[in-house]
Parts: sequence; structure tokens; C-alpha cells
Amino acid sequence: MEGSWFHKNRFPFFLVLSLLLQGKGSTFIINCSGFGQHGVYPTVLDSAFDRKAFRPVTNFSIPTLVNISFTMSAILDVDEQLQLLSSFLWLEMVWDNPFIRWNPEECEGITKISVATKNLWLPDIFIVEFMDIDKTPKDLTAYVSNEGRIRYKKPMKVTSICNLDIFYFPFDQQNCTLTFSSFLYTVENMLLGMEKEVWEIADTSRDIVQTHGEWELLGINKATPKMSLGTSLYDQIMFYVAIRRRPRLYIINLLVPSGFLIAIDALSFYLPAESGNRAPFKITLLLGYKVFLLMMNDLLPTSGTPLISVYFALCLSLMVVSLLETIFITYLLHLATTQPPPMPRWLQSLLLYWANPRTCCPTAPQKINKGIGLPPAHLPGVKEPVELVRKVSGPREAELNGCPESTRAQQEDEAQRQHLVNLWVQFSHMMDTLLFRLYLLFMATSVVTVIVLWNI
Repeated sequence: MEGSWFHKNRFPFFLVLSLLLQGKGSTFIINCSGFGQHGVYPTVLDSAFDRKAFRPVTNFSIPTLVNISFTMSAILDVDEQLQLLSSFLWLEMVWDNPFIRWNPEECEGITKISVATKNLWLPDIFIVEFMDIDKTPKDLTAYVSNEGRIRYKKPMKVTSICNLDIFYFPFDQQNCTLTFSSFLYTVENMLLGMEKEVWEIADTSRDIVQTHGEWELLGINKATPKMSLGTSLYDQIMFYVAIRRRPRLYIINLLVPSGFLIAIDALSFYLPAESGNRAPFKITLLLGYKVFLLMMNDLLPTSGTPLISVYFALCLSLMVVSLLETIFITYLLHLATTQPPPMPRWLQSLLLYWANPRTCCPTAPQKINKGIGLPPAHLPGVKEPVELVRKVSGPREAELNGCPESTRAQQEDEAQRQHLVNLWVQFSHMMDTLLFRLYLLFMATSVVTVIVLWNI
């Protein structure tokens, strides 16, 4: 019969209950017959239950050994802003009560009974990092063996403080502690031990936690420090709980779309700069990326500066620099086809070195006038210099052909003008190429970083 101390009662038998008082043993015989018909007599164990306010020992100089273990069945939430870990534990505590013992041979082989915890002395074990009100259900039951060993299990929703490091979000690993200690009893009165080995606790918890949730349990370790408060010394068992975030959700919703937008922005360098289509396209991409960040803001941590926020900031900065470069190149090409400004000598040397790194910097402007060749690999986003020069030189050539009195000085001026156009077009080409290569380097570095962090 559930709720009673004994479930079998086919023959009359007697339960011998030994009440060992301090320095004195006292036993009495209880008639256990008729339990199945009349229920449990409420006064059967009153003598033992009346001692629930005192630590159950025969000698108060001997500390009570309480063995603890737990099973972490769920990681409910990790609050990065408040630095809190919410988990669900099944806490188990085992200790001995020498005042409740019986002979199972005289009680039809009964070796354990269930007793309401309100009738028992309970150790005041608490979790030091606990930051909420204990909402453990009341009126639970505990099992008492014939040797007086009490086994008490209770469910707990634990909201504990944890020092969270979110720099590597969403590839972060967190190490939180759960420290079990007594609130009242010092080491002279209570000692803590392990009911199960720590690897058993870790394996059981890992099998349950890995079935669901954003976090996975990596492992559990323990330490047994002593906590000193003034002249009092308290026993403790500290468990180190290592957890890791499952990053797949964030990779699909954050990193992959961002990578696609950056790749499209890099491909936009193949649009001709002088056509006027590249700048509006980049503006549209920039606005779309900003909207994407606003929509995905709820997935990012609300405190700290994780690495992924730095990545998004770099992506946004790169897109802004690319847009500014496109605006500058468009203006420069327009200026070069109408009234090309003179190019500084240091910039001419830079162009010559970029076109052929093995060529030494010229010492006289005449050497530059011999021509600067483009590298074999170049972006098609900028038209060849000849095409833009033809736009400028066409009207001038018509004017020269129609005026037989044109002088050689005018021809040299026109050649110098065409040469300046060539130089500015090549400068635009160089800027596009350098920025395009910077995009490729940034994307390759991002992919390698994600792969490395994911596999750590």
C-alpha cells in the first residue's frame, strides 16, 4: 500500500526499532500486525521522529557524513547580460540515521520504507552560486533502509551566477561552477562526500542534456575546497560544469547571409565604374546589409563585444569603403575625360612599381612618359585607357585635321593630355584591384576562422 511504511503483511510480525540515545541505547517492540487492514499507526515511529530537530548521531563529537550527487537533465538558459546559468538538477543526498533500524528477517524481508521528509532531519545543503528562491516542492518523501541509511532526491531549478566569456560567440565554451556546502554546520559537525563518481555524473548528465537544447554538456569535474568564514570552516564540493553552444543556428542565420552579401559586393567590382551602375548597386547592398543586422540583432548577445560583432563591423566598414572608392573612381574618370589634372610624381612612381615591381622608380619624368603597362590580370570593371582616351581625343583630332595651321606644340599638348588620361585610368584600375584583393583576403580569413573555431 503506497504511503505506508510496510507493503507486505501476510503474517503477524514484530518490528524491532532501536532508539539509540546519546550514551544510551533504548529499544522497544512494535506490533506490526494489521497494517494492511487498519493502515499505519501514527505513533509507531514518534520516538524517532521527535528527534528530527537534532542531528542524528549517537555522539555529537562525530560529524555526519552526507554524500551528494546530481544529474543535470537540462540547460534551460544562459543569460549573457545578467551572467546567469539556468539549469535543472536532480539532487541526491544520502546519510545515516542510527535511530531508525530494523531486522528485515523479522519483517518479511522488507529492506526499505518511504517516509515523508517532514518527519526526518534533513541536511541544510545549498548551492553557493544560487541566485533565486528555492522552488523545490514540499512534502517530498525519502527512502529509509533497514540499516538507517536515508536516500533523499529532489528536483531543483537552479539559477546560478556564472562568469560568462562571450568573445568567441557563437563558438563559445563556458565553465560554470556549482558549489555545494552546508549553511549551518561546520566541518566539526558535517562532512560532504560523493555518492557517485564524477565521471558517472558527467556521463549520465551528458546523455540526457545532449538530446535537446542550444547547449551541450562537455564534462563535469570536481574539487573539494574548504570555505573559511572567520573562525569557522565549512566543507564544500565544487563542481566545474563545462558547456558549449551549438553554433549551427547562428552560422545559418548570421554568418552565411553576411558572407553572401560580402561576396556579391566583391563581384560588383566587375561592373564598369564609368557606367554609373556600380554606385547605386553598392548603396542597395549597404542598405540591405544594415536591415539584415537590425533583423538579426535579437540573436546577438546584449552585453560585451563578441568576435562576431567585430566581424559584422568589419563587413559594414568594408562595404562603406568600397562605396566611397566607387564614388571617387567615378568622379576621377569623369574628371579625366574632361579636364585631367596633373598627376603627382610620387603617384606616377607608385603606378610604375605596381605595373612592374622589378622596375626601379624613375628619376626623371621622361622615363614615365614612355608608357606604363597594365598587369596581365586585371578587373573588367574599368575600361581600357584607349577607350576613354578616344572619347577625349576624337573631337580634338577632328579639329586638328580640319585646321592645317595646327602647330607641333598643340600636338604635343594633346599627347600629354592623352597620357594623363592613361595614368588616371590606370590609377583607378589599381585602386579597384587592390580593394578587390582585400575583399578576397577578408573572405578567406573569415572562412578559415569559422572552420578553426568550429572544430576546437
